[in-house]
Amino acid sequence: MLIRNLQAAHTDVTGGRLCIRTDGARISEIAVDLLPLPGDEVVDGSHLIAVPGFVNSHHHFFQALTRCVPAAQQLRLFDWLRFHYPLWGNFDAEMFRAAYRLAMAELLLSGCTTSCDHHYLFPGAVAADLTRLEVECARELGLRFTLLRGSMTLGHARGGLTPDSLIENDADVLRDCERTVGAFHDARPFSMTQVHLAPCTPFNVTPELMRDTAVLARELGVRLHTHLAETADETDYCVARYGKRPLALMEEWNWVGPDVWYAHGIHFNDNEIAQLAATHTGVAHCASSNCRLASGRMRLRKLLQAGVPIGLAVDGCASNDSSNMLAELRMAMLVHRTPDDLEFFTARRVIDLATSGSAALLGRSDIGQLRVGMAADIVLFDGADLAYAGAADPVAALLFCAPTRPHTVIVNGKVVVHNRELLTADEREIASSAREQARRLLSKAN
Repeated sequence: MLIRNLQAAHTDVTGGRLCIRTDGARISEIAVDLLPLPGDEVVDGSHLIAVPGFVNSHHHFFQALTRCVPAAQQLRLFDWLRFHYPLWGNFDAEMFRAAYRLAMAELLLSGCTTSCDHHYLFPGAVAADLTRLEVECARELGLRFTLLRGSMTLGHARGGLTPDSLIENDADVLRDCERTVGAFHDARPFSMTQVHLAPCTPFNVTPELMRDTAVLARELGVRLHTHLAETADETDYCVARYGKRPLALMEEWNWVGPDVWYAHGIHFNDNEIAQLAATHTGVAHCASSNCRLASGRMRLRKLLQAGVPIGLAVDGCASNDSSNMLAELRMAMLVHRTPDDLEFFTARRVIDLATSGSAALLGRSDIGQLRVGMAADIVLFDGADLAYAGAADPVAALLFCAPTRPHTVIVNGKVVVHNRELLTADEREIASSAREQARRLLSKAN
């Protein structure tokens, strides 16, 4: 494919109207005035704005069926979880599949080409292999996918937040983590499926599982992920139960290092930020969810200036309540534009966080940039859209102006969205199925 004479592009290649040529799954050339080669599919880019495919570094796909539930709209995290746990316990395989496809479709239709999913809900009544089901859905839709095998093993009876009916056994979790990595993790460049290990939080996982998961992940050569420092309640819980703040627990459990990233990271103090930087431990920033649950505002500038690896993420659909990655970029830019930080949080800096920044958290050096040799994950927005009319800076307009659907989304060299429509599945069927399964789920709670 040859995309010619782009209106604008977010890349470190300089020049006028750039052209991008792909060769299979990789970007082979970026330059001015490239001429078509035999076999090239030529795309007129004169009205198109090219950015690297967005990379979502934290999500919970299953939550797509519990968006905007009235009773949970004004709740903070712990009460929000207490409300949702019994509801989520009613999930069946049909509901999971509908939620996976809904979240993935919404991600692709907002310019996200790679997403992880922190899947920690495994109801005992569901016999289906949910990890396989999720991988199959990603392959169907054409999303580059990172499965984070989550877990909850500390229930009410032992002082955790999660109902005992939803917890798993530590040994069973470890066995299934090893199975899942063996079945689906592909560490090769441009791989479409990877797996990392992700016990849920310090307040619903045993210390033993945290330690053992760290050992297992490093034996298997995969990464580690968990929620951390999301709320003041979490800090209070850790201090009351373990006598330590959350990050100190992570250090005790061998959960710091360049192969670890946390979700949220709102409540780190100065010393903890310095420790994150020194150990190259990363954090996924979830701006919308943090606002939705009144969890607080991440000290993003402080973290970035210290050298902490940072990516962006939409978080789960029940606390966002969306999988729209472009909207998440806009929120992340705007929520940090205080008088002291206005000049720091430019549109281009935020795009970098959502592309190369998130890719680094996932351990991927082959995605997240428009550069020769990188994966051909390219998103083209239509600069002729009404939303961008009158905008003098086309790249910045993607964040300053109202979010729009991308004109074209290319994942691993394959077009999965064209003319703002999903090509790999029927969007209307996905939405209809999700509505029906959400109705079934909510009816079980009444």
